[in-house]
Amino acid sequence: MNREKRIEISKTTIFKAVFPNTTNHYDTLFGGTAMLLMDETAFVTATRFSRQRMVTVSSDKIDFKKPIPAGTIIELVGYVTYVGNTSLKVRVDIFVEEMYSEFREKAVSGEFTFVAIDENKIPIKIL
Repeated sequence: MNREKRIEISKTTIFKAVFPNTTNHYDTLFGGTAMLLMDETAFVTATRFSRQRMVTVSSDKIDFKKPIPAGTIIELVGYVTYVGNTSLKVRVDIFVEEMYSEFREKAVSGEFTFVAIDENKIPIKIL
């Protein structure tokens, strides 16, 4: 399968409801919780692309553009943006949408770098 097709079929979308136990004293999603969900989405995307053991090695600038209030739905979308020899990058965007209206907007975005490893945790070729 060619690289473009792999990128297309590895795109990952996850939906979550934002409940009060995941929010801070401003009733918005904790930044750390958002980052955890983003890394998880990126991991699934990287693994679906490579079908190999993948580990996070870095996260690039994560932009929190809009607050994510309790009582909303978030959609996390992960997609591969770069493929190297042993590493790849996955962009994750979080969209927030109101439960009882059509309103939806991008709230957070960031990029994560993963490396493929063998059973001895040594980097290996992705493709």
